[in-house]
Amino acid sequence: MKHSFKSLLYLFCLLSMFSVNAALDNSNDLFVSADKDVIESVELFEFTSQEQQKQAIELAKRLRCPQCQNQNLIESNSPIAKDLRLTVYQQIKAGKSEEEVIAFMTHRFGDFVLYEPPLNAKTYVLWLLPLLLLVVFCIMAVNSVRRNR
Repeated sequence: MKHSFKSLLYLFCLLSMFSVNAALDNSNDLFVSADKDVIESVELFEFTSQEQQKQAIELAKRLRCPQCQNQNLIESNSPIAKDLRLTVYQQIKAGKSEEEVIAFMTHRFGDFVLYEPPLNAKTYVLWLLPLLLLVVFCIMAVNSVRRNR
């Protein structure tokens, strides 16, 4: 039993080394979208005014990449982030407001794409749990001090 477990562990380590080496060898392909037109259109997107450009960039900074989770649309190099950046840019250029773009994104991906989710029935726990934990901690600290006296 121990021998077969060691063999499986060795095989797993060997396979993981090969997969890491393969990923490093193809590092240029790691974040490249299959559609080269999308990449070029995101990188070369032009606005009619500086205000539109600033608005689109600020909005894309406030939206989270659904794939990366801890990066906004500007920071992420994932294919979906490039697609969403292009969508944001196109909608802002088309004259849509920030609220309309955010509504489109939240309809498509849920409140997850927002770094600051709204306070509603679905997010009460998210917003109130830190406060509840603070209150519980304070009560426990006061009780502990009282017991030690």
